[in-house]
Amino acid sequence: MYNKVIFVGNLTKDPEVRNTQQGLSVCKFGIAVNTDVSSRQGEEAKRETLFIDIVTFARMAEVCGQYLGKGKMVLVEGRLQERRWETEEGQQRSKMEVIANTVKFLSKKGEKTDDYIPPETTVEDPF
Repeated sequence: MYNKVIFVGNLTKDPEVRNTQQGLSVCKFGIAVNTDVSSRQGEEAKRETLFIDIVTFARMAEVCGQYLGKGKMVLVEGRLQERRWETEEGQQRSKMEVIANTVKFLSKKGEKTDDYIPPETTVEDPF
């Protein structure tokens, strides 16, 4: 089976970095991805926005936590994963998220940045 996704979008909030009990860094952040969709020929395109949760691990998690912030544009390449759990009330819940293999930091057109933008960070899936 082939499970690969690539998204370009802007962070919806600052990333959250935590460490597992084993000391592995985990960074979670969300991105908004805009797509222009037209239903009929000649009709004006409507903008749809997808909100996607991203998870990174290890060194990539540390770098994302240090250099990314709300509004920054990124390219994320990874795989989809469904996470399932049961609430305290006994209801089954699930959520799709992207486990990132690559995160590229992109600058917006005309944006001036004095911040250091690290090179592409790629790690193998730790699981």
